Amino acid sequence: MELDELKGQLNQQLLSGFSNKPENKLAELLKGKACSLLCKIKKSILFEIACCIIGIIAFASISIIYHETAIRVYFGVFGVIFIPFIWVLWYLFKKIVAFENLVLPVKNNLKELIDLLSLFAKRYFQFNMALLPVCFFLAMALGYQQKEPIEGLEQMFLKLKGLTHFYSGIIIAYIAVTLIALVYFTKWYIKKLYGNYINQLQQLLAELKE
Repeated sequence: MELDELKGQLNQQLLSGFSNKPENKLAELLKGKACSLLCKIKKSILFEIACCIIGIIAFASISIIYHETAIRVYFGVFGVIFIPFIWVLWYLFKKIVAFENLVLPVKNNLKELIDLLSLFAKRYFQFNMALLPVCFFLAMALGYQQKEPIEGLEQMFLKLKGLTHFYSGIIIAYIAVTLIALVYFTKWYIKKLYGNYINQLQQLLAELKE
C-alpha cells in the first residue's frame, strides 16, 4: 500500500508539473514570434521617422530657397505637420520596446499593443485622407492669392487651354484619378508597413488564448 501511495503522489506531481510547463513554453515561444514581428514593425517605424526628418529638411529648404510666396507657405505648412507625427511614431517605438522587455504572461500586454497598433493604422489612414482635400484646397487658395503666376504651372495651363472643349474635363479627370490613386496607395502602404504584421500578431494572440 505504501508503494502504491508513493506512485500515486509521484504521478500527481508529474502531471501538475507538465500542466504548467507546456503553457509557459508556448507563451515563451509565442512571445518570441511576436517580438520577431515587432522587430519588423520597429524597422517600419524607424524608416518612417527617417522619411519624416528628410521631408522636414526638404520642405524647409524649399520654403527658404523659393521666392514664390505660395510655394514657400505650402511646403512650410506640411513641413510643420511632420513634426508631431515624428513624436507619435517615437511613442509607438517605445511601446514596442517596452513590450519586448516584459516578462510572462504576455497575453494581456500583447492584446493592448495590438489594439494600439491597430488604432494607429486606422488613424494613420484617416489622417492621410483628411490631408488630401487640405492639400488640394490649400494649393488652390495659395495659387489664387499668388500675384505673379508660377512659371511651370502657367505654361501647363496655357497648353491645356488650347484644348477648349476638353479643358474642364481634363482637370476634373486628373484630380479624380489622382485622388483615387492616392487612396489605394495609402491603403497599400499602411498594410505593407503595419497591417500585415498586425494580422500576424492577432493570429499569435488567438493561439495563445487557445
